[in-house]
Amino acid sequence: MAEKIIFFIFLIPLLGVLVWSYFDPRESLIFGKRWMFKEEPEPSEGAIRYIKVASAISVVLLLLIGVAVIFV
Repeated sequence: MAEKIIFFIFLIPLLGVLVWSYFDPRESLIFGKRWMFKEEPEPSEGAIRYIKVASAISVVLLLLIGVAVIFV
C-alpha cells in the first residue's frame, strides 16, 4: 500500500509538468535554457508539434500505468 502512495506522490507533479508542456510548448522548450540566448528564440512548428504529441502520449501512458497500479 505504501508503494502506491509514493507512486502517486511522484506521479502528480510529473503529470502537471506534462500538461503544462502540452498547453505551453514554447515556454517548456526553453525552460532552464533562457540564459543561453540574448533574445527570445522561436522554436519551429515541428518542434512544437513534437512536444505536444510527446506530452499527450506520456500523459495517457502514465494515467494507464496509474490505473494499473490501483487495480493490481
